[in-house]
Amino acid sequence: MAPKYVNHGQISAKSDVFSFGVMLLEIISGQKNNSFEGEGLAAFAWKRWVEGKPEMVIDPLLMKNPRNEIIKLIQIGLLCVQENAAKRPTMSSVIVWLGSETITIPLPRGPAFTRNNSLSENSKMSVSNNIFTEMSCR
Repeated sequence: MAPKYVNHGQISAKSDVFSFGVMLLEIISGQKNNSFEGEGLAAFAWKRWVEGKPEMVIDPLLMKNPRNEIIKLIQIGLLCVQENAAKRPTMSSVIVWLGSETITIPLPRGPAFTRNNSLSENSKMSVSNNIFTEMSCR
């Protein structure tokens, strides 16, 4: 459940985006959100993302699929579960990202219920020809 709903009983379109992100991470990992004692799936995926090891989130059964495509899905899932609801994408943006191989997708900030939000808000990740590169806007 989205933090705004859990903490204040308020629901919005961004609550649905949060739920979609959790569901996407569950599909990628092959685990339920509540399978991660004490931290939740979003926090687990975020820690692996910051460590530069997003492949540790991927279900071994999916490892035969293109790795960069799955990492792109992890990135989108993490964008959907960001703590600040205003920073979460719209579902329209998510659909565009899912359908594009060359569009620039923002780097995620820390998900709800974690304390480490170490990436700059101006950072972007470019996905082109299945190669990920990080760019900082100045």
